[in-house]
Amino acid sequence: MNDLEIAVRPTVHRAFGLRISSRIPLPELPLSGDGTERETADIVVETADPVRLREELEACGSNFAFARQGSRFLFLIPGTAVYSIEEGRRIAVAPLPGADREKVRVYLLGTCLGALLMIRGMLPLHGSAVVIDGKAYAFLGESGAGKSTLAAAFVRMGHRLASDDVVAVGLADGKPVVLPSYPQQKLWRESLEGLGMETGPYRPIFRETGKFAVPVASRFSSEPVPLAGAFELSKSDRGTIGVRQLNNLDRLRVMLQHTYRNTLIPRLGLEDWHFRTAAGIAAQIEVCRLQRPSEGFTAGQLAEAIIHFARGGERGA
Repeated sequence: MNDLEIAVRPTVHRAFGLRISSRIPLPELPLSGDGTERETADIVVETADPVRLREELEACGSNFAFARQGSRFLFLIPGTAVYSIEEGRRIAVAPLPGADREKVRVYLLGTCLGALLMIRGMLPLHGSAVVIDGKAYAFLGESGAGKSTLAAAFVRMGHRLASDDVVAVGLADGKPVVLPSYPQQKLWRESLEGLGMETGPYRPIFRETGKFAVPVASRFSSEPVPLAGAFELSKSDRGTIGVRQLNNLDRLRVMLQHTYRNTLIPRLGLEDWHFRTAAGIAAQIEVCRLQRPSEGFTAGQLAEAIIHFARGGERGA
């Protein structure tokens, strides 16, 4: 059995513009201030009894349950943990017997924080984001589309990473901004090799995947950055690279379709919020389709095409 490690005192971290106090070690997240309890926390992460939470879910007849009266969202990841989010401020993590502690943490920092962001009114997009000339550009797509690999190519070129896997978009004076996640990327072995990087220095995310955790602390943008554009990655058998601006309807589709864990939205009763927020963001930024060859490693060329576009280069119809 691989029990979850618990610290005697909570440590305060910063991610997605939030101060997160946790007794569960979260080594991926940077500290907020000196990381002590003196730092006021927006979110508190604690442990809970899995038996009690599983009984609540079983009474609902589902692995997901939202209690409007208590503003409480519960969900189960089989073989891993039950997670509870209360009023968008408190997360209870109840690991199941024999659960891999790293996998428990992966879902805490992924699905759980994604749901919490939506509850708090921030739109989480499934992708990566980098900073080009002081503005953030997000790369969106399905799993395996090459989002993290493309962002890693930008980092190798000297640009800063704003977020990987989950791009949290909030509003500042009515304008969309990317709230930085934490200084780590998740890259497949093939991506590391294509970028000329060895896998030796990096640890696997957890035993069930071939992804590696790649720290990027020296190339991380720790402050909110205005969101200027989003690129939907699309594979093509024609072997060409191209950037094409999308019409209003497709711009909205991209925001809705590539919302992180969007299947949770109806369970949370956030359909109206989701549509209004996605439409508002899509109307204020460039939204394009980035076509890439289905074969070969082209992250460097794709990055050059995006930079050319971001700096006022030719725009497709």
